[in-house]
Amino acid sequence: MSEQEQIEAFFDGGPHAVLGASRDRPKYGNMVLRAYVRNNRPAYPVNPHCDSVEGLKAYPNLSSLPEPVHGISIITPPVVTESIVADAGRLGIKHVWMQPGAESPKAVALAEEFGMNLLWGGPCILVLFNRMAHR
Repeated sequence: MSEQEQIEAFFDGGPHAVLGASRDRPKYGNMVLRAYVRNNRPAYPVNPHCDSVEGLKAYPNLSSLPEPVHGISIITPPVVTESIVADAGRLGIKHVWMQPGAESPKAVALAEEFGMNLLWGGPCILVLFNRMAHR
């Protein structure tokens, strides 16, 4: 599957979850969540250290979300990403986008073992959302 087809599959459903969502507006975890909201795409912030992000109820982990999600955006340190991918695999989540800096060889291998549609190693979701906004 081409990268463009992977991106289309990632967005061909919803809602999504943003792992590493942050209350700190200059951080990527906050910017990614705001990009979902600005583009009218339902997204749940996931952060075990806060109750809300950008006015949305935050959840401590994937298992605590109120409904299944189509895909996840990960903006966490690589060691955290590894446990997130394991949780996502157990929950049957098939679409994973690791933002640059969140990936690790172990997380990538684990996602491939689960047969996930995995985006990693370059494409930043913020760039894509920016392109979508200017069409």
